[in-house]
Amino acid sequence: MNRDRLLLCLYLAGILAATLVHDPVWLGAGLALVLLLAGGDALRLLRRALLAILAFNAIISLSYALMAWWQDISPWLTLVRLNLRVLLLTSLTFLFIARANLFRALDFSKGLTYVLGLAYSQALTFRRAHEDFRLALASRSLRRPSLMDRYRASAAAASWYLEKSLHAANQSAQALRSRGFFHD
Repeated sequence: MNRDRLLLCLYLAGILAATLVHDPVWLGAGLALVLLLAGGDALRLLRRALLAILAFNAIISLSYALMAWWQDISPWLTLVRLNLRVLLLTSLTFLFIARANLFRALDFSKGLTYVLGLAYSQALTFRRAHEDFRLALASRSLRRPSLMDRYRASAAAASWYLEKSLHAANQSAQALRSRGFFHD
């Protein structure tokens, strides 16, 4: 078994363990282990994970806290468990991405490698489009765009991403079907 496939197996085992464990102490220990494995990149990894989950976790946590207040129950254990689990899973994923080559990890399956290639090319297309949208907004503005201008530009970009995703998914499904990946 190659190194990348071993890392994939360890990553999947870590994901499974993080979803089955409910004790915040063990979730915190798992997060500490991930940060220890990250070594010198631990703070950067933690910062990146926190930024990635901030909006989602803030909305979910506030919603749950309001619901708990409404029902007169204590939300703290659930909130700590939820936020620690999401931070652990996100940190573990970022560490895996930094340490493993997913193409080498999946090279045992031609089909999985093909699907990964399609997803990767789609991600690169969206990354390039994001940069193009950002540069287009900057080049068409005489001064720093207002918040409303940025919202409008974001809405237009999101609409484009959705349309492009649906078109690409349709094209990919047709390509996979023609190669025998889906059977009627």
